[in-house]
Amino acid sequence: MRRVIAERLTESARDIPHFTLTVDCTIDAMLGLRKDLNGRASEGDGAYKISVNDFVIRAVALAMRKVPGVNVSWMADATRQYMDIDVAVAVATPGGLITPILRRADQKGLAEISNEIKDLAARARDGKLSLDEFQGGGFTISNLGMYGIKEFSAIINPPQSCILAVGAGEARPVVKDGALGIATVMSCTLSTDHRTVDGALGAEFMTAFKAMIEDPLTMLL
Repeated sequence: MRRVIAERLTESARDIPHFTLTVDCTIDAMLGLRKDLNGRASEGDGAYKISVNDFVIRAVALAMRKVPGVNVSWMADATRQYMDIDVAVAVATPGGLITPILRRADQKGLAEISNEIKDLAARARDGKLSLDEFQGGGFTISNLGMYGIKEFSAIINPPQSCILAVGAGEARPVVKDGALGIATVMSCTLSTDHRTVDGALGAEFMTAFKAMIEDPLTMLL
């Protein structure tokens, strides 16, 4: 597994022209909504516990629907456009990094995303994923916020064109309406394959993503 990971990442870093874009997202509204939703969680089969990462997955999926140009792969003789929105999420396992996939993620609500990714991550760590559960996908999310990492850029997971690196939410000074204040800010960096997703297209995606993260009620519509 380590050998395969090494070969794929070396190929990606060597052959793909990486281009990165970073946005700072204010997440106080999202944290407040998360607290409210988790407070409403029922026991039993309908129970859920939504994480910040679940909101990120939902925002990425909806932003991909809005900006479908990022849901592509570079091929030898064409650019392949994917119709389904399948989002892979990087999970650390004892054998190395694996990326289980949430299929048709844009069609799933926060509770469904939360429960499904928990199941996929647990089975990934136990080595119980089937091939179709971690091969493919049109976009990858790598979140190191839980480790306190403020900001980083990730290597693209070929043949995908994009990977979003998510840092930790932390209190930072911000200027709003000309006044200095404190807000919880999360830095997110998009790495794109510049052959398929140029700066303007990547910026359009990040604008859509940031708007949903900062106004999370739009993700519930």
